[in-house]
Amino acid sequence: MWKAVSLMLVGVLGAAFAVHAVFAQGTMPHAPMHGGSKPMDHGSMSQMHHMSQMHHKDGMRATAPTMPGQDAFGAIAEVVRLLDADAATDWSTVDLERLRQHLIDMNEVVLRSEVKQAPVPGGLAMDITGSGRTERAIGAMVVPHAAELDRMPAWSARTEPIAGGVRLIVVAKTPDDARAVARIRGLGFAGLITEGAHHQPHHLAMARGRGSALAGHTH
Repeated sequence: MWKAVSLMLVGVLGAAFAVHAVFAQGTMPHAPMHGGSKPMDHGSMSQMHHMSQMHHKDGMRATAPTMPGQDAFGAIAEVVRLLDADAATDWSTVDLERLRQHLIDMNEVVLRSEVKQAPVPGGLAMDITGSGRTERAIGAMVVPHAAELDRMPAWSARTEPIAGGVRLIVVAKTPDDARAVARIRGLGFAGLITEGAHHQPHHLAMARGRGSALAGHTH
């Protein structure tokens, strides 16, 4: 009987040691399968943990907002960065309020004006009207912008005063240029007001407190 009990105890103890060995192996880093490599030590594990944390932080930075949230705010912020980066900036002449007023005018013209468009031979006529600040903004922006459009190689542009605003007429310099005529009509007022590369330099000139880059601008 004692012999049987002894054999059972030996079997139980052997099984316990085997289970312990299995769990111990499960909690230790495994050596790579390729020959000659050493198991990962504590320093390597710490380095991997640090890299994982950095990757997580980089991911958080990559998903942070980058847009300013408001277009005029973004335009002014961009100009401020340019002024800061220029060692020749004379801060005694900088006038960002003037730029802000101009951006308000842009907002009034683009979003608040009434626009009626009609084809004319060779192009398009546009009546741009509004009241109060919008009417003043139309006069401040559309008239000088027509002069810029008129300098472009394919178009002629002019304005006429009308009640509440301005009539803008843009035609192709070559009336039988069907593509140029179609482009004018396709752009319409909303597209034509964006044509020309003078807007950004004009904004920077305003912020520096210099004379307007466009003759006729009141802001």
